[in-house]
Amino acid sequence: MSVIRMIFVTVPPDMSARAVENWKAECAPLMIRQPGCRSEKLLRSSDDPGGFISYSEWDSEESIKRYLASADHQEIKRHNRNISGADVSVKHFTPVD
Repeated sequence: MSVIRMIFVTVPPDMSARAVENWKAECAPLMIRQPGCRSEKLLRSSDDPGGFISYSEWDSEESIKRYLASADHQEIKRHNRNISGADVSVKHFTPVD
């Protein structure tokens, strides 16, 4: 069963352009090449200029666990540390049959 991983991110409005650039240049290329990552995209809030969701679909929780233990995940975290004032929350969801 697939798992949806959503990372809810809020950054100060003056950091939103940097957050998008960072995601496109650094985070997205690393995430999509992970074994088990079916898709990923960044969603921007239409009513909050600093609100984003990183939305990814994975084969399984095991795929996510492997990714979290990878050097690529550490690299993504390193790239995101340059965005000061970011608030982040991660949640996993499974489809309801």
